Amino acid sequence: MSALHVSIRTFAFCATLVAAVAAAETNPPARVEGGLLVGNTGMTLYVFDKDAAGKSVCNGPCATNWPPLMAGGSDQATGNWSILNRDDGSKQWAYKGKPLYFWSKDQKPGDKTGDGFNGVWHIAQ
Repeated sequence: MSALHVSIRTFAFCATLVAAVAAAETNPPARVEGGLLVGNTGMTLYVFDKDAAGKSVCNGPCATNWPPLMAGGSDQATGNWSILNRDDGSKQWAYKGKPLYFWSKDQKPGDKTGDGFNGVWHIAQ
C-alpha cells in the first residue's frame, strides 16, 4: 500500500471520527417546538421556580409527579445544556442552568397541563 493510500485512509478515519464526535456534542436532549422546549418524544418540558440554578429540589414524590429529563452516563454538556447531579446520584439535564422536568399528567405530545401548576411550574422556553 502506498503512502498516499495510507494518508487517504487516515484522513477518512479522522473525518469520520470528528463527524461522530460533533454529532454527539450537537444533539441536544430536547428541541424547540412552537417556542417551547419538548423532549425528544415531543412531550412538554417544565421548570420549577423553587430550583436553584444548577440544583434540583424536586425529589421523592415530587420527582414521581415531575419526572426529571434524565441524562445518561456518556452524555456531555454543551452550549446552554448542562448536566447536574441529583440527590439520588442520578444525572439530570438543565437548560441555561434550570433543571428540566416532564409532567406525569401530560398524556400526549403537545399537552401543556402542568403550566402554572401551583404557581411554581412553568413551560421551559
